[in-house]
Amino acid sequence: MQKIRSGQLAALLLGSILTPALVQAAPASDAAIREAALKDDVAWDITEGLTTEVGPRPAATPQEARGREWAAAKLKALGFANVRVEPYKMPLWERVHDEAAIIAPFPQKLVVAALGNSGSTPAQGIEGEIAYFPTIADLQAAPDSAVKGKIVFVSHDMVAAQDGSGYGYYGAARRQGPSIAARKGAIAILVKSIGTDHHRIAHTGVQMWADGVTPIPAVAVSVPDAEQMARIVSRGQPVRVHLTAVSKTAKDQPSGNVIGEIPGSDPKAGVIVAACHLDSWDQGTGAIDDASGCGIVAAAALQVAKAGTPRRTIRILFAGAEEVGGNGGRAYYAAHGKEPHALVLESDFGADKVWKVDFTLPAGHEGLSARIAQGLAPLGIVPSRDKAHGGSDIEPLVEAGIPVIDLQQDGTRYFDIHHTPDDTLDKIDPAQLRQNVAAWAVTLNIAANAPETLGIN
Repeated sequence: MQKIRSGQLAALLLGSILTPALVQAAPASDAAIREAALKDDVAWDITEGLTTEVGPRPAATPQEARGREWAAAKLKALGFANVRVEPYKMPLWERVHDEAAIIAPFPQKLVVAALGNSGSTPAQGIEGEIAYFPTIADLQAAPDSAVKGKIVFVSHDMVAAQDGSGYGYYGAARRQGPSIAARKGAIAILVKSIGTDHHRIAHTGVQMWADGVTPIPAVAVSVPDAEQMARIVSRGQPVRVHLTAVSKTAKDQPSGNVIGEIPGSDPKAGVIVAACHLDSWDQGTGAIDDASGCGIVAAAALQVAKAGTPRRTIRILFAGAEEVGGNGGRAYYAAHGKEPHALVLESDFGADKVWKVDFTLPAGHEGLSARIAQGLAPLGIVPSRDKAHGGSDIEPLVEAGIPVIDLQQDGTRYFDIHHTPDDTLDKIDPAQLRQNVAAWAVTLNIAANAPETLGIN
């Protein structure tokens, strides 16, 4: 097969969508919105303010509550209408203290971070022999006798990718590994961090216990330390580790979503939801995950409002408790799922440039996707043949059949930073952040004013 260069492929994809019968001249306002957004400071102000004045925002904690108060005040100050906090309750898991060390055969400390919902060790910690598995499949295939009474250690070989595609596959070590190890009788599990960096920091993240499984301590190890452990194991001597992972849990703790709107002129045309999540993990300040996403969607909606009243209402959803399982998205659907929704979008993949756009629209809406693609092309964004799927905060709406558009960001460095102490404001590139705002503003403007009938409940 003849090789096609990336530029040729982009041209072919664009040509396949922008057929002559469907292309319309871009409204003058699209260019104006795009250029204004490329000079936007609102997204930066939100990202900087949230990470500086609130800091870490773990779900169902007082810090997350301060984040809601801050966000509601900010949206009101920016001129959004119908700003409110919609509370709900949920379980709380909270880290207290993590520490680990190899005590034999070559004593040395390990950099670790407990995973969300980890079982707790006693305050004095636990000690055990390592049972090493290069992959989650190896752990799954192992007899219980190879695991029982030991501390499981699972590795993997995740690599960076522009689309972040490795996260789904390699993340199974974190998401399913603890339950598999617990079922086989392990006393704890160490997982090589689900990340693509080689910094000596550990990547946390949520995992959910399978039904009937008794929780055990579940801990991520920094990538360099995990590689060091694998080398030590390869020496052929038994490896013993001392692990302390103290955490606490509580039921029925407060969380909530923050909502603001740019009201539309036609209530029957349905609502467009532009979502992000307000909570973060406790180690960093949640700049790329996901304060920047909240800055992007809010700034983009304001750009649309500056151009005039849109046909459809644009609803900004700053969801709570995404990191620990999407509680905010489910709470939003429970409260609003029966309302007419035209379209949903989510920004939750950092703040590096948008490079492609995916669509899942009703049949016969090729004209809308073509107009959006045309508006995005000057920003270096190409349409793809992939279906859009959305993210956790809009997942219930997508599953209900609401159309969705994904503005796909460059994830090459995202998993170097994701869920680590390095998730801080200095990782945000202001120029790329503005490109995101421009992409979102163009997309929201076209969709909010589109004459087509979109998917409405």
